[in-house]
Amino acid sequence: MRLSTKSRYAVTSLLDLVMHSDQGPVSLADISVRQGISLSYLEQLFAKMRRNKLVVSTRGPGGGYSLGNSPDRVCIADVINAVDEVVRVDERRGNGSGGGYEPCLTEQLWEELSAEIENFLTTISLADMIAKDEVREISRAHDLRQKSSIL
Repeated sequence: MRLSTKSRYAVTSLLDLVMHSDQGPVSLADISVRQGISLSYLEQLFAKMRRNKLVVSTRGPGGGYSLGNSPDRVCIADVINAVDEVVRVDERRGNGSGGGYEPCLTEQLWEELSAEIENFLTTISLADMIAKDEVREISRAHDLRQKSSIL
């Protein structure tokens, strides 16, 4: 499974959204400040997540994004698959002579690893993540950072 910065930011931003959705839709600007992710990058990620029905948008004053399903029904693999088109740890390459694809000696290993990672990330939901003490502590620290940047 491809674990990219894009994937990491998508998971982080959705966790932030879930943890701050108690008062309605969450703005990308607020997520941007709390998580230190550029607003334009978040807009790209959320467009992909919206197309994959992970989030829904609300327009107008007080608008923002909400999770498209309950946090216990959204697994980490869903988020990664929504933003990353390729879900593999291996890359299929040609043999360098223009002759097309030629399998490598460890290809089966990488395919099995990809499957194991995806299976593991399918078992972890956003609700599982926000239930962790460490995640809640980090979220509180980010909230304090946002409040101090406003003052």
